[in-house]
Amino acid sequence: MEGASFGAGRAGAALDPVSFARRPQTLLRVASWVFSIAVFGPIVNEGYVNADSGPELRCVFNGNAGACRFGVALGLGAFLACAAFLLLDMRFQQISSVRDRRRAVLLDLGFSGLWSFLWFVGFCFLTNQWQRTAPGPGTTQAGDAARAAIAFSFFSILSWVALTVKALQRFRLGTDMSLFATEQLGAGAAQAYPGYPVGSGVEGTETYQSPPFTETLDTSPKGYQVPAY
Repeated sequence: MEGASFGAGRAGAALDPVSFARRPQTLLRVASWVFSIAVFGPIVNEGYVNADSGPELRCVFNGNAGACRFGVALGLGAFLACAAFLLLDMRFQQISSVRDRRRAVLLDLGFSGLWSFLWFVGFCFLTNQWQRTAPGPGTTQAGDAARAAIAFSFFSILSWVALTVKALQRFRLGTDMSLFATEQLGAGAAQAYPGYPVGSGVEGTETYQSPPFTETLDTSPKGYQVPAY
């Protein structure tokens, strides 16, 4: 973006809701927000089934409670992060400090990269535990929820990797310092000082006056005699 600072224009500009909603970064955040719900929602609602040996509940992923807790924590963290970064994107245009903008972009880059890695780990972990799960009545009942959590974990990898790439692109854009330097000047400072009138550089002869004291000096005034010695 020409004349942009970390992907945004001059600070203080009005936010266009339509343009903001159509931005790829906004669409990716909304998609990641929906994917996170599709991961921790099924695990919370149907991820715990009755054990064959008693009335206690166990995690549908091979009875490993850590798998269910990890999936819920990962999805819930992504859900809250997407909401927070959406608010930050809406307020990003109002940030006037170059340093604060840089920090916001670095925070987005670091968190998106970290969550991309965690989603990859979560996808592999849940898939491995589901493959080891023994078939049974509880597994059949909660099978759709488990498969949905695994599928949307994979989709979350793609969306968060895309968010990481977008954040990296914003960071590489840097900032145009002229956007902020001009704001420090007053309204009158932008006006140019009037220059000196420039002449032709050739003076006409008619501009000169007759030299003063044109009378011939009389070396022997009347009434004055040169004394003889």
